[in-house]
Amino acid sequence: MSSRCSVRPFVSFNAKHDAEILHKAMKGIGTDEDAILMLLTSRSNDQRQQIKAAYKKAYGKDLVSALKSELGGLFESLIVALMTPAVSYDASQLHKALKGAGTDDDVLIEILASRTGEEIKDIIKVYKKEFSSKLEKDICGDTSGHYQKLLVILLQGSREEGVDEEKIEKDAKDLYAAGEGKVGTDEEKIIKILGNRSVEHLREVFDAYKKLSGSDIEDSLEGETTGNLENLLLAVVKCVKSVPGFFAECLYKSMRRAGTDDNTLMRIMVSRSEVDMLDIRASFKKKYGASLYSTIQVRISLGVLWLCCSYTIHV
Repeated sequence: MSSRCSVRPFVSFNAKHDAEILHKAMKGIGTDEDAILMLLTSRSNDQRQQIKAAYKKAYGKDLVSALKSELGGLFESLIVALMTPAVSYDASQLHKALKGAGTDDDVLIEILASRTGEEIKDIIKVYKKEFSSKLEKDICGDTSGHYQKLLVILLQGSREEGVDEEKIEKDAKDLYAAGEGKVGTDEEKIIKILGNRSVEHLREVFDAYKKLSGSDIEDSLEGETTGNLENLLLAVVKCVKSVPGFFAECLYKSMRRAGTDDNTLMRIMVSRSEVDMLDIRASFKKKYGASLYSTIQVRISLGVLWLCCSYTIHV
């Protein structure tokens, strides 16, 4: 578990005792939603899985199914998300983004641009096991063009390692020549460099690019590309520079308009709470001049979602 997470294992953990508390919270008329939420948000994901096993052993039924039968709406979605192992949660979000009419490209971009190579490989395995389908096949069936090509490259989870000093200047010049330095855009070359070079190498390339062109790589990409390809390229660049910074921006965007994008807010809070939420919180404060906690508190009228967020970011 990362030292920069906001949810940590509960010190005096007892899975059997926690299972009893949850059982009592769902017993009889009405459901003690506060008790359920306070317990689950103060346990790590691994501990929640142990509670799930203890519950099944003690009561002969699946805890998630029991919770779903007692809850509804966003609260149910939140609790199910908290009870799902991290890799399975990512796989389920991708499946949800791809199934049915239309594709939720924001989810594809967010997950595939931000996860490590090892995390992506694990997601692919779990996706195949849980949905009896190949993630790459499903993505190719719903996307096209250069956008699809970059998604497929990211799905390989096999970036080069280390910094190749001899390639830094060349990559910076190639990126410039593929975009700002010519009429039209050589998307293939941009995709090849951004999709395959190591994170450490690309950071050096971006610095060299700024010296060469006088502008940030993001500004150039915004002027040379459009649509989903532009959004994916920008997400990759932002994650190379700072994954917490990328998620801070995603959270800000989810709350900046009238009405809140509850699904994005919930997905990020749940998936990053045991990874880098403290860094996301710091990035948010630095970039937007307000704490993430207070911003959520002001924006969210739904008590349960706000309560969950307060548990995951208020230290």
